[in-house]
Amino acid sequence: MKRTFIDLSITLDPDVITDPPFMRPSIAYQTHDQTVAELQTFFPGVTAEQVPGGLGFAASETLTLSTHNGTHLDAPWHYHPTMNGGERAITIDEVPLEWCFQPGVKLDMRHFPDGHVVTADEMAAALNAAGHTLRPLDIVLINTAAGAALGQADFLAKGCGIGYEATLYLTSRGVRVTGTDAWSWDAPFGHTAKRIEETGDTSLIWEGHKAGRDIGYCHMEKLTNLDRLPCNGFMVSCFPAKIKNGSAGWTRAVAILND
Repeated sequence: MKRTFIDLSITLDPDVITDPPFMRPSIAYQTHDQTVAELQTFFPGVTAEQVPGGLGFAASETLTLSTHNGTHLDAPWHYHPTMNGGERAITIDEVPLEWCFQPGVKLDMRHFPDGHVVTADEMAAALNAAGHTLRPLDIVLINTAAGAALGQADFLAKGCGIGYEATLYLTSRGVRVTGTDAWSWDAPFGHTAKRIEETGDTSLIWEGHKAGRDIGYCHMEKLTNLDRLPCNGFMVSCFPAKIKNGSAGWTRAVAILND
C-alpha cells in the first residue's frame, strides 16, 4: 500500500524565531577534521589523514536547549504536579506509547483572531465542520493562524489558544494527545496578560494546560504543515524522546496517509 508521509515537526534552527530570546537553542557544529582529538581517545596516535577517506573523524553537534524547544510533546507533569484529580502527574518517560500513534483529526481554526480563547462550543462546531466524531485516543491537531507566521518576529503572539472547557471537551471524550502549530496550546501570553489586567482573574493563566489537573493529557506545540492535512483519514506518530522525569520530549511528528 502506497503511503504519504507529511512532516509535522519544525527544524531546530537557532536562527529561526520559534521561542522567546531567553530560551532559544544553540548548536555548536564540529566538522570531520575538528574531532581528531576525540578520535585519538579511542585510537591513540591515529591522524586525520590515516582515517579511511583521509578527511578526519566524525561530524558532530553539541546542543544547548530546553525540552520545550522545537516541536515537542508536553507531559502532564509540565502543567501541574498532579493529574486526574489528585494522582501524581506522569512525566514524559511514563507517557503510554499507545497514546502517540493513533488516528488524527485536523481542526481548522485559522479564522479565529490572535489571542482568541476557543470555547467548548467552538470546539464542538469545529469537529462538526470536519465531519468527525471523536473516538478515544484520537489525536486532535489545531491549525491556527500561527502556522503561517513561523519564523516571523510576531510568531509568539500569533494564533488562538484552547481554553479550559474546550480542552476538557476533548479529554472527557478520551483524547489523550493534542497538538497546535502555535507556540503554546494556550492563547499567546501577551493577550492573556491584557485580560488579566482587565479582570484580575489569574485563573486565565495557562487555562488549557491546567485542564490536565482534571484529566491527564499531552499536547504537542510548534507543529507545522497542518494546512497540508485533510480533516481526517490519517495516522499521527509522535513518540517523544525518553527523558527521565522530563516535563517534555522532542518529537519528529509525522502524519501518515494511505494513498
